[in-house]
Amino acid sequence: MTSLAIDYHGGGVLRERRYTPIDPGPDEVSIAVAFTGICGTDLKIVHGAMDHRITSPWPIGHEMSGTIEAVGSDVDGWQRGDQVTVMPLEWCNRCPACARGHRHVCQNLVFVGIDSPGSLQQRWNVPARLLVRIPDHVSLQTAALSEPTAVAVHDVRRGGVGAADQVVVIGGGPIGLLIGLVASHVGADVLVSEPATFRRRLASELGLRTIDPTADDLNATVADWSSGKGAEVAFEVSGSQAGVRALTEELDIAAARVYRREDFEEAVALLADEVIHADSLITDVVPLSETAAAVARLASGEEVVKLLIDSR
Repeated sequence: MTSLAIDYHGGGVLRERRYTPIDPGPDEVSIAVAFTGICGTDLKIVHGAMDHRITSPWPIGHEMSGTIEAVGSDVDGWQRGDQVTVMPLEWCNRCPACARGHRHVCQNLVFVGIDSPGSLQQRWNVPARLLVRIPDHVSLQTAALSEPTAVAVHDVRRGGVGAADQVVVIGGGPIGLLIGLVASHVGADVLVSEPATFRRRLASELGLRTIDPTADDLNATVADWSSGKGAEVAFEVSGSQAGVRALTEELDIAAARVYRREDFEEAVALLADEVIHADSLITDVVPLSETAAAVARLASGEEVVKLLIDSR
């Protein structure tokens, strides 16, 4: 029986491919992919911005969930039917960053689903060391949000957010909303600055304070909200010049890159404990064969937060 993959060919082209799955290697498992989330990085890829990194046609996709279909001969601790997600980072263990224990910023980092084949396929062989276990009571739709939630967990950790901090999140897209929810969970009071009405509405439904920066002055609002002291931490996740210009005070600026293993495991725990309300963030689920249309829909400006691709 053949399986379906959606390969990226460069130049904005996605094509279907039928293939016969192969057995996993000794240190690999074969995953029956359930869901893959489409994110902003995937949009950049399909718009051609990362063609220099994708050297041959292969499936993209790195936000995923699935179940183990087969286990390689040298793999211990995993069995067929286990629910999993994949932490999509392969590091070299040789460079200075790896030697200092900062493997997530390895200078030779391979981001799976970009620099190597990803999850937009029905059967996917991956090294067992990349697996993260999903508890049985967690739905695979929910589990597909593990990777973006790990980004938020890492960002909040990097920001040093503490209980009772006042935190501004500039940008109410998926990562901004997740940062707001994670920061709120650790006890922070969160204000999300977002011009899109539907995203502000969703943020409010999730219990986050909001502001429309096109209608109200963000700096004045923060000054009033914080009794003049300003926010302890601000996250700029809009990627806009206006968002950067809103950060006007004397600042310590910290950049963040992907996540550590502990961030990923904490993300799974937050989803399992329903701290992150995945159903509220998932706008729609579409079949694998409609991936190209889903990507176009996400890029269109339609009122979408997170689209999942169903590979089952």
